[in-house]
Amino acid sequence: MNETPTLSPRKALRRLAEARRGVLVPGAFNAMSARIVEDLGFEALYVTGAGVTNMYLGLPDQAFMGLHEIADHTARIRDAVNLPLLVDADTGFGNALNVRHTVRVLERAGADCIQLEDQVSPKRCGHFSGKAVIETDEMLGKIKAAVDARHDSDLLVMARTDAAAVHGFEAAIERAQKFAEAGADILFVEAVTQAEEVRAMPQRLGKPQLMNMVIGGRTPTFGAQELGELGYGFVLYANAALQGAVAGMQKALTVLRDHRRLDEDPALVAPFAERQRLVGKPDWDALERLYV
Repeated sequence: MNETPTLSPRKALRRLAEARRGVLVPGAFNAMSARIVEDLGFEALYVTGAGVTNMYLGLPDQAFMGLHEIADHTARIRDAVNLPLLVDADTGFGNALNVRHTVRVLERAGADCIQLEDQVSPKRCGHFSGKAVIETDEMLGKIKAAVDARHDSDLLVMARTDAAAVHGFEAAIERAQKFAEAGADILFVEAVTQAEEVRAMPQRLGKPQLMNMVIGGRTPTFGAQELGELGYGFVLYANAALQGAVAGMQKALTVLRDHRRLDEDPALVAPFAERQRLVGKPDWDALERLYV
């Protein structure tokens, strides 16, 4: 069930972060996937840069996505759902001045939280090898620029560090603490590899945190209930919907290829009526009767 309807999505998201109960946040890569996330009762969603890059461009998560591509997807998703939106802005698409512009653009597009990371550009998926991170002071400047750029003080800034893979866990914790001091509202330490590190972070860092569960990735898998009990605010499954969609497409199209026909089998495809429900066809029919 969603937060109180009278709350704005940004205020609702701040409450969810402060509750620290392991709120599940699936990723969405387009408006339809966002509709499904909302329809299934999740409380927030993540506009995934990897998902947009994979599904929109057909490319790996290696900095091929630009600001206006993620802003366009954010705006379309904002129109489609009422859920709070956490938006992946990669490295901010440049230096601190570029970050300022990025925050302005994504705030106008409907983001409720903007995530920035400390990788050297061009960045890559947090669970790929070969990552590098910028100097801490440069990232602090980006965070301060993001905080100063927002028009609405309820817009959240989430700061991600990939330093664990480069400099080790303790260095990542030190960076995250400095990110909090610079004004980050939510902390995201990416790609920790040890279960004891996952358990330790809520005790080591004061700000609400997000834990990223990458299916097939480097971080040990924890259930959302356990992560909530540990004190995490959010549990991210950025590309569960993407991986499920790819598997579903492969399954349905294999049957079509092999049998030369495909019936309305709910084990393979969503029924025609369900597809129309998800895109709001009955509501559009009602509007048409009103205006015509």
